[in-house]
Amino acid sequence: MADEKVVIGAGTKYPLNGLLSIPSDAKRLAPAVVLVHGSGPANMDAKVGNNYFFKELAEGLSEQGIAVIRYDKRTLVYGKTMKYDTGISVKEETIEDAVLAANLLRQDPRIDSNKIFIIGHSMGGMLAPRIDAEGGNFAGIIIMAGSPRKLEEIMISQNNQVLNSVNKLLRIIVKKQIASLSAKFENIYSMSDEEAKATSVLGKYGKAYYFKEMGEHPASQYLKELEKPMFILQGEKDAQSSMEKDYNGYKELLADRPNVSFKVYPEMNHLFMPAIYGEILKLQKEYRVAQHVDQQVIHDIADWIHSI
Repeated sequence: MADEKVVIGAGTKYPLNGLLSIPSDAKRLAPAVVLVHGSGPANMDAKVGNNYFFKELAEGLSEQGIAVIRYDKRTLVYGKTMKYDTGISVKEETIEDAVLAANLLRQDPRIDSNKIFIIGHSMGGMLAPRIDAEGGNFAGIIIMAGSPRKLEEIMISQNNQVLNSVNKLLRIIVKKQIASLSAKFENIYSMSDEEAKATSVLGKYGKAYYFKEMGEHPASQYLKELEKPMFILQGEKDAQSSMEKDYNGYKELLADRPNVSFKVYPEMNHLFMPAIYGEILKLQKEYRVAQHVDQQVIHDIADWIHSI
């Protein structure tokens, strides 16, 4: 395996450093994947605590004959200036760069341009079908710990998880926070875009427009129209993505579709590593423990890609 430095969006306003992992013994054109981050700023390795999720996926898949491109997320590199832009949406934050990465792979003579896939993790998994529709044009879509729900629904749900995990005194405070957040989300779809851009819902810079724009392009809408191969993976002990509401939500939408494969990994957390606590309030503590992506997960993804 060789890691080559690349730049996503060279010549644009937001160039991003990345790495292309190329299988060392490729005797023919290699299939390839674009790795797409979850929410929040993240580096190309998807470092969470002392874990390097994307680095391990890239190394594992390239050992299985699959090229992998990963890159720093735009909000990590340019977040300080982007936060002042009230019109930021997932398009600028995530979608544009994933499409640019796919196009970079298509221009590489070592890559099979008909076998370029996307692996979206968490919010990247939520967005993967939209990225495909808006220029990704992938051969297939892999969703790891994603969700077919709207982002604000997930946030309220996670807050309710916290509510159920705290003592009686804190519960009063958390209930008030949830009620306040719910009230802010309630009217976002009746706002004009300009009103949404002027309305804060999360701190000073988290504008209603971000949620409105994403919610007006729901994952379910793209999933219903997709006839491409899809592989949906979920860790059973994931404290951030719900088996009941997210994984089963995908199954309800797509269960009868012959183009979709599903797999659950017992005892695995949101990073497809062994769960230690499996509780939302102990995530920071959990991610401080250095672990590794389950090898079965990497093998299953590689086998699925090679079967397409």
